[in-house]
Amino acid sequence: MTNTTQYLIKQKPFYQPQGNEIALYEAAYAARLPVMVKGPTGCGKSRFVEYMAWKLGKPLVTVACNEDMTASDLVGRYLLDANGTRWLDGPLTTAARIGAICYLDEIVEARQDTTVVIHPLTDHRRTLPLDKKGELIEAHPDFQLVISYNPGYQSLMKDLKQSTKQRFTGFEFDYPSAELEAGIVAEETGVERALAAKLIKIAHTARNLKGHGLDEGISTRLLVYAATLIGRGVAPHDACRMALARPITDDADIRATLDHAIDAVFA
Repeated sequence: MTNTTQYLIKQKPFYQPQGNEIALYEAAYAARLPVMVKGPTGCGKSRFVEYMAWKLGKPLVTVACNEDMTASDLVGRYLLDANGTRWLDGPLTTAARIGAICYLDEIVEARQDTTVVIHPLTDHRRTLPLDKKGELIEAHPDFQLVISYNPGYQSLMKDLKQSTKQRFTGFEFDYPSAELEAGIVAEETGVERALAAKLIKIAHTARNLKGHGLDEGISTRLLVYAATLIGRGVAPHDACRMALARPITDDADIRATLDHAIDAVFA
């Protein structure tokens, strides 16, 4: 028997609502509808899912998807041990058995032939066939499937099939307004709000370069990193270069533009 307490979120995660997404998610969970969360890197998608699992008091099983992930990685496989073979449930199977929220993070990174295994769990059947084991699992009444991805990285090779997309309700996330984002950074790190506001100005400079030399702008997550470093005594110029500029680009011209923005804000 799986110990469900290990999957519970013990402490309340900080989450700043941007609209009525909390009430909408609660409605989706009440109906056990599958949920899709779309948005740019580091904008709070995973934090939102963690917060909702905590608020609902439900266990959360998170899977970081990648291109090497197979269907067996999700549903389970037979393993050899001293006594022969034994079956080991994968995270999706575990979540379906115990009634957890199963969160497949960045699902477009997984191969399309892998993601089809979730289909029977996302319609009226709410079942998961374990072909290798000859078992058909009926999902626990509390089970819910949540997926996320970054539409900015969509391509012909990395996108969800329409047959998958149309099995989910959806949330569209973006970076918060400047005022909300400054409040998030201040709350997360303990820095003064005025300092957080300066970091937001630098982030907006980078976000305006998206599609003009940058694939992705500075995320809220990176702003938290920068503020954390400053809070530990690192000079703002150094903290911003380390946490905001260097991680997002190797282009010398773009890096110089960001460095100039940092110098201007912290002149």
